[in-house]
Amino acid sequence: MSTDTPPRRSRFRWIPLRSGRSKVIAGLTALAVPFAAMVGLATPAAAATSATATYTKKSDWGSGFEGQWTVKNTGTTALSSWTIEWDYPAGTRVNSAWDATVTSSGNRWTAKNLGWNGTVAPGASVSFGFNGSGPGAPSGCKLNGASCDGSTVPGDNPPSAPGTPTTSDVTNTSVKLSWSAATDDKGVKNYDVLRNGAKIATVTGTTYTNTGLTAGTDYTYAVQARDTIDQLGPVSGSVSVRTTGGGGGEQPGGDKINLGYFTNWGVYGRNYHVKNLVTSGSAAKITHINYAFGNVQNGKCTIGDSYADYDKAYTADQSVDGVADTWDQPLRGNFNQLRKLKAKYPHIKILWSFGGWTWSGGFPQAVQNPAAFAQSCYDLVEDPRWADVFDGIDLDWEYPNACGLTCDTSGPAAIKTMADAMRAKFGPNNLVTAAITADGSSGGKIDAADYGGASQSFDWYNVMTYDFFGSWATKGPTAPHSPLTSYTGIPQQGFNSADAIAKLKAKGVPAKKLLLGIGFYGRGWTGVTQAAPGGTATGAAPGTYEAGIEDYKVLKSTCPATGTIAGTAYAHCGTNWWSYDTPATIGSKMAWAKSQGLGGAFSWEFSGDTTNGELVSAISNGLK
Repeated sequence: MSTDTPPRRSRFRWIPLRSGRSKVIAGLTALAVPFAAMVGLATPAAAATSATATYTKKSDWGSGFEGQWTVKNTGTTALSSWTIEWDYPAGTRVNSAWDATVTSSGNRWTAKNLGWNGTVAPGASVSFGFNGSGPGAPSGCKLNGASCDGSTVPGDNPPSAPGTPTTSDVTNTSVKLSWSAATDDKGVKNYDVLRNGAKIATVTGTTYTNTGLTAGTDYTYAVQARDTIDQLGPVSGSVSVRTTGGGGGEQPGGDKINLGYFTNWGVYGRNYHVKNLVTSGSAAKITHINYAFGNVQNGKCTIGDSYADYDKAYTADQSVDGVADTWDQPLRGNFNQLRKLKAKYPHIKILWSFGGWTWSGGFPQAVQNPAAFAQSCYDLVEDPRWADVFDGIDLDWEYPNACGLTCDTSGPAAIKTMADAMRAKFGPNNLVTAAITADGSSGGKIDAADYGGASQSFDWYNVMTYDFFGSWATKGPTAPHSPLTSYTGIPQQGFNSADAIAKLKAKGVPAKKLLLGIGFYGRGWTGVTQAAPGGTATGAAPGTYEAGIEDYKVLKSTCPATGTIAGTAYAHCGTNWWSYDTPATIGSKMAWAKSQGLGGAFSWEFSGDTTNGELVSAISNGLK
């Protein structure tokens, strides 16, 4: 056996898409521009009575929302430009926008087309979006100086908030909602039904039955009225309800998730075994384990390493419970040790993770027949030899409709197709999760797939908020591989945790279904003379198993941190430059995760931690 398997260990390397279009759009749209720096009010273009503008609140995650305006040319000649104006009440504002230039003067907001999207052909539409904060709805809308409904009459007032919904007829998979009507001076046209902040339906009456839910799961509902010109009023009060039955997806004690990856190849050169979770004290502090990895081959889930998974014999001193394996017992290896771990720590739930950087190439073929793929995975995870070990499945596809080690062109819907098939097969009592990209750049990997739609079937996403930068850029610039936020001089906009989480929320993923990723390792360069980030290099710093990467347990003493940037520690020792997370930076990241309402955090992977579990403890303490 080799001492390690570097290609799998480096499965999270970022390879940005570099199409010409993405560069142009990134340059024009300036995603997440701070509006505090913008002044002035755009001058409206000449009045155009043959166009309309409608507003939609795409999603709402409590602390913020995503809004969208759509301009439609209802005339017979092309529009050459467009300007939308509207009022927000005090306390509601636009924070960032894309596909338009947005400015404000007091409570009046103005959006003007960019150079490439001003022309709108007859019958065509163009939209722009933004992230905002506050509870208010837009009013007084004007398009090119005229009313947004296409007339010359000033826009009317938005409707009032409907009554807070009440629930009835709650079952394992459905709930009925009822609410009192909103009022409006011109009349209410319909209501948007919001579940966990995302719109799931539009109805004309004041009742709605939501079906297809998961048993034993908490949901939050609200409603929002729309008037005859599609102005949205304020969101109603919210009501929370728990479907009956279930229980498989519940978090122990209702606490935040603290999940860690355990790699099957760690039992070789790294000499890291399930028992190490006990001796380090980590087992008492984690809530979930992702066992990595199973393979995806010929459209099916398959065993990754049969020897490590279920054949390797453990001696008494290596075993979780101090009992040695025998030559004739039906299950040995990591699976049996995980079974013993669950007996000792019954709060821990274990998922079998499939794919990863090296083995994601099988997903495109598998999703061509999603039902058969889901059946194969279910049959393997629920094999009678180890069915009691696993509480569900994790799917680590790097990356749907984008490029990782290989490239995929399955289309944006492939991730949702797979998620829906897995949920249908595994049912409500098993966990179904996914590890996903954290590429928050404009036109990047998050934009390439329907992560919002797929989140309805996944219990949560492990957002891989690390490996943004590394020594695959051999000459630098040096940069933290796991920045929490953007910073001046960051090599790629959108490559940071905050932007990734914001984009996923904007696409309708509930905050509680997002876990922040923490790397238990550092990435580094050599030939570096500049201590601060942004320096040049000559190549990858030497590492124990792979150049450019090293475990935290090694770096904490061989190259102690000398500073922090964007919430991540960095160190300059000799000519080597490293970035990694420490207990202190993890503490600040957990505080941020809680402020964002995230479901918790996860780590890649346990063997990089110290023998006393410093980093697992930091996550646990930070999430309390």
